[in-house]
Amino acid sequence: MTSRLALALEAGSPSLPVSGDIAVFAPRDGYDLSSLPKERCVIVTGFKPEYDRLNAAGYACETELAREVAASIICVPRAKALAQAYVAQAVEKTTGPILIDGAKTDGIEALYKACRKRADVSAALSKAHGKLFHFTASSGFDDWRPKDHQPIEGGFVTAPGIFSADSVDPASRLLADTLPAKLGAVIADLGAGWGYLSARLLERSDVQALHLIEAEHAALSCAKTNISDSRARFHWADASTWAAESPLDCVVMNPPFHTSRTPEPIIGQRFIRAAARLLHPKGQLFLVANRHLPYERSLEQSFSEVAEFGGDTRFKLLKAARPRPGARVSPG
Repeated sequence: MTSRLALALEAGSPSLPVSGDIAVFAPRDGYDLSSLPKERCVIVTGFKPEYDRLNAAGYACETELAREVAASIICVPRAKALAQAYVAQAVEKTTGPILIDGAKTDGIEALYKACRKRADVSAALSKAHGKLFHFTASSGFDDWRPKDHQPIEGGFVTAPGIFSADSVDPASRLLADTLPAKLGAVIADLGAGWGYLSARLLERSDVQALHLIEAEHAALSCAKTNISDSRARFHWADASTWAAESPLDCVVMNPPFHTSRTPEPIIGQRFIRAAARLLHPKGQLFLVANRHLPYERSLEQSFSEVAEFGGDTRFKLLKAARPRPGARVSPG
């Protein structure tokens, strides 16, 4: 199926400038970039797996648009504040057309209406339950720029578009409140987000080193602001493939289960396999998950001991110990 972007460019609405860089904000896996000249593209994404995948495919990648570009294409994210931040950044850095492409389920209709109040916006190309429109502007969107960090309860800061940006996640709070007194000296927080769970772990004097592994660059940046403890080690990495220098005593996690609006338990299952690989033979894993997520089978495949150690009507707390020998083999 021809993508909205390809159809718009084939129709010349708009015409891309014949020279200069083209920024593409946050293209998801499967987004069709084939109608763009690869050598002129600058991919703007803070999601490490996408950054690495596209960089390996020969695209220039940046976590933030740091250069002036001739055109920009924004792949609309689910979070409204993040979509607005992308638009504001594109307006600031783009001398030519800005194309905005998104699905109805991700709020493209509302974004189209909002942009029409601020700029001379084209008619929208509607296809495959989404829209693409474009405009050229150099101002009018300053109030959409995000503040560097936004403060929330507990003195923490977050950023638009990251998980639990408005408040402490109740599942992470439940896990932190329920963890046993002794966890070990060297710990990893897989999918550490903006650092709440890690901050709670660092309240323990027996923790010697804590690795925060987080794939979202903006979230990890917030974690570095939220945690100044010298025992913390920050890693911008895919938690499912990250490798530790030596086996760990303990892994804790509140694994993500969404990259779209549909639950994807496979993400948490990959985190579980990663934990088994990272732990030493007597190491332990503690995780929190929504009650409906089917993690028990994956835990039993990777660990010899699995048990529920708490929870409530919404969340379950699961403990696993003694990773199976085959599970501790490094991937690839």
